[in-house]
Amino acid sequence: MLSDRLLSELNEQIRHEFYSANYYLAMAGYCLNKGLDGFANFFIVQADEERFHAMKFYNYINDIGGRLFISGYDDPKNDFTSLEDVFESALHHEQFVTKRINTLAQLADEEKHYPTISLLKWFIDEQVEEEATMSTILSKIRLVGNSGPGLLMMDQELSARVFTPPATTE
Repeated sequence: MLSDRLLSELNEQIRHEFYSANYYLAMAGYCLNKGLDGFANFFIVQADEERFHAMKFYNYINDIGGRLFISGYDDPKNDFTSLEDVFESALHHEQFVTKRINTLAQLADEEKHYPTISLLKWFIDEQVEEEATMSTILSKIRLVGNSGPGLLMMDQELSARVFTPPATTE
């Protein structure tokens, strides 16, 4: 059976995932304002992915008979000084999410709640990818700078990103 503490933390993670989606939409808005539609697309797709993550937790809690509690979240940061600042913020945010997922995994392990451990393994693997993606793009921005042809090439490349939910949500 799912403990009250673990259930509360899983519900809290839903809140964090929806907050992440809004945070990435704020980043997309910054990029659109700068005429970087490809970077904006990257973050819009990232927001779609975060909503998918939230619903993965939502459906899991429902599937195991837990009580869902949806709560609000703070306004995300909307002001950035540069595209580099945007991706530094995104990387720091993903590192925060990784810590949250790891804390959830530790709690599930302590409680020997194997279904939650199984769910969180997917998220642990996902966070490796999330951090790597943000870190790679940040490194490229630092290499090409916050303007010029290199940045425009990156913008074009990121305009092709789409969100395709995994074939299985298991």
